[in-house]
Amino acid sequence: MKDLQQQVQEAADKLVESGEERGLQVAVYRDGVQIVDVVAGMADPESGRPVTSDTPFYNFSIGKGATATVAHVLVERGLFGYDTPVAELWPEFARHGKQGVTVRHVLSHTAGVPGVPLDTTPEDICDWGRMTAALEDAELWWEPGAKVGYHAYTFGFLVGEIVRRATGEPISQVLKEQVAGPLGVAGELYFGMPATEHARLARLEDAPMDMSAFGEMPADLPMFKAGPMTLMPNAELGSRPDYLSADIPAGGKTSARAVARMYAALLGEVDGVRLITPERLREATAVVSSGMDEVFGMPVTWGLGYGIGGPASTAEQSPTVFGVPGAGGSAAWGDTATGTAFALTKNRLTNDFTAAGLFADLVSRAS
Repeated sequence: MKDLQQQVQEAADKLVESGEERGLQVAVYRDGVQIVDVVAGMADPESGRPVTSDTPFYNFSIGKGATATVAHVLVERGLFGYDTPVAELWPEFARHGKQGVTVRHVLSHTAGVPGVPLDTTPEDICDWGRMTAALEDAELWWEPGAKVGYHAYTFGFLVGEIVRRATGEPISQVLKEQVAGPLGVAGELYFGMPATEHARLARLEDAPMDMSAFGEMPADLPMFKAGPMTLMPNAELGSRPDYLSADIPAGGKTSARAVARMYAALLGEVDGVRLITPERLREATAVVSSGMDEVFGMPVTWGLGYGIGGPASTAEQSPTVFGVPGAGGSAAWGDTATGTAFALTKNRLTNDFTAAGLFADLVSRAS
């Protein structure tokens, strides 16, 4: 395993030296033990602050993996079931024919409410009551369970409000009490992050992107109806103090080792902590929905809250891999076949998963 640590470190250093990346972390656990702990580059180039193992990064949708994990822990404890109607916990959600939406539909991105109102502002996203009210007023895009489409922002608010109604606590508190705290990473894995901690974050920057592709997209593409372009992930949005402080469980702030540790504790024991039973893990990572994504128009495969397949591979190529990558190129996943948990966090936001694929390949070759 020393060889793997060295190989990953050399690859990380090379990416930073070439300018492809600014700062990054790679963490790998196998059978509950951390075998790779790599950092490279700058967390904040302006001050010269380097990335360290405990530096949190805003990783956008990587946080959905933690959101799903909180739901599974609560199902394990009997607070609700996968087939519990959302409206049983949250009666106001039943408006406009949504009474048939279940927790399973929400976790598998088949609930039929993938969009936020097109006049939603970043300030609105930071207002929990406003976003849940928008979901109560939302109309179905399709019959629940009939189609699959990425619920980019709404996934977090749906699961988060289910959790709040079931426990009486905001999902950030439940994450701390039930997941991050027991795993010893409460200071590295957050939804809402206290303002006093913001200075620890890596500073995000946008890699140059070819925006011409957006101009070629048809104006009636469902993606453009699911939310305004002002909410598309970028460095400015992920650096807003209100975004960092607010509970937005469609994304998260985390170090690589914290989120990899979480996946390791789904796969098995980590220092005596196991988050869910092997039976629950099998159910959570079995394919629940697949097909052409109704929002983004690409083939997808979902378990209960986790995508199936690797960041640079399909569900067919990697059927035992489950996780959620993040806009900007970060990724985190577990592999039930090898007992491996992996995370890459980085602060240079790219529009591909080249780095994640590179590191995943190194890890798989060492399996």
